[in-house]
Amino acid sequence: MFPNEDIVTQPVFYLFIAFSFFLGLSFFWGKRTNHKIFLSAFNDLMKVIKPADQTFTNIGGLIGYHANFIPPQKNIVEKVDATITLLPRQSLLYLPLSKLIRKYDRLFITIHLRIAPVAEGHLIETGYARFRGPKITNADRMERENIKWGGLDFFLYYEQKRLREKLIQFVQNNPDPGTVRHIAIVPRERRCFVFMIPRRGEVAKSFAPVYDWIPSVLKIEK
Repeated sequence: MFPNEDIVTQPVFYLFIAFSFFLGLSFFWGKRTNHKIFLSAFNDLMKVIKPADQTFTNIGGLIGYHANFIPPQKNIVEKVDATITLLPRQSLLYLPLSKLIRKYDRLFITIHLRIAPVAEGHLIETGYARFRGPKITNADRMERENIKWGGLDFFLYYEQKRLREKLIQFVQNNPDPGTVRHIAIVPRERRCFVFMIPRRGEVAKSFAPVYDWIPSVLKIEK
């Protein structure tokens, strides 16, 4: 006989056991799903960048990873840093709140250039800009337009008209932004920034056009 045997026979006890079992299964499902997302994203980046060297670091347990890619020496890109932050799929109780606050997985890519772009410019999706998006430091010194890119609304910021033409041409040549939500060209830091939603199998398709387009921005004359 067990002490408090009447508790063991109560329906709520079996409900508790079932719920605990479900939480355990969801933990392993979430862990495996996040692992697949980050591997898919970083493998896609390697396909595009074709690095001579790379390092990977876990920065947040099951929800944060960082990668550093070093392209071949003759490339105009000195290095590429990528940080992915994932929804806590392994924590079923916290996941709904996280989706409400953060909405989606996030992939931040920083492209360090050997040559500085001659002007600053941004393409940023309006929903991302308004919902916990980055603050554009020099927004008051740039022209701003509203444009359509695919089925999404974007803000276009630019310092020079020729840079505007390059950005507009890029949008026209790539009518679907895919999972890209922000492209930033920052000459004072000699960098370009790309923010994406890292959906499995879509990172390379969305990032490759941006990465291939960057050299054309560096050729703009004053």
